[in-house]
Amino acid sequence: MHSSIRLPELRVILWMALLAAGLAANTSWAQSAPSARRTGHALWVGGEYSNISAGFPYQSGQRLWGAGVFADYHLTSHIGLEGEARFLRFNNFYGETEDNYLGGVRYMARDFGRFQPYAQVLVGDGKIQYPFGIGSGDYFALAPAAGTNYRLSRRFSLRAEYEYQIWPGSPNIAGEPDHRITPQGVHVGVAFRLFR
Repeated sequence: MHSSIRLPELRVILWMALLAAGLAANTSWAQSAPSARRTGHALWVGGEYSNISAGFPYQSGQRLWGAGVFADYHLTSHIGLEGEARFLRFNNFYGETEDNYLGGVRYMARDFGRFQPYAQVLVGDGKIQYPFGIGSGDYFALAPAAGTNYRLSRRFSLRAEYEYQIWPGSPNIAGEPDHRITPQGVHVGVAFRLFR
């Protein structure tokens, strides 16, 4: 098994990096913030629905559905910390399930009306129960993502994002092809601001 990143994974990471750079450049063109503006500290918590291309079996097209919870703490108006747990248990392929426990940093662009685009990179644990009861695995997960929040009110917002996970060292099962598990898909959810 080799440990280098395959070309399709590298393309996704490069596109996410370009998106983050574009968001950063877009923010730098904005006028300076008024001196009376708040610091941006806020804690948002919420739940989400996920629809993910499972990544195993390789090229199966199998999709898993599930629910998750997240917390997003804004350190400034543009930088935040994200933590999430996701449980993909529905539409499984002969008993296959996936869980994620991820955390990392988020960059939020300036607001466009009620929309606030963001890019984030999370790392953590990806767990899988393989189909047919052939075993389970625990893998390091790298998860770049991009999305947007849509503010409904001062306390509530909707969010939608696309995430591409890379699980190096997977599946590492004897007799299986040497293709990393790369779950990818969309998450949509609702968040509530606890404090600001």
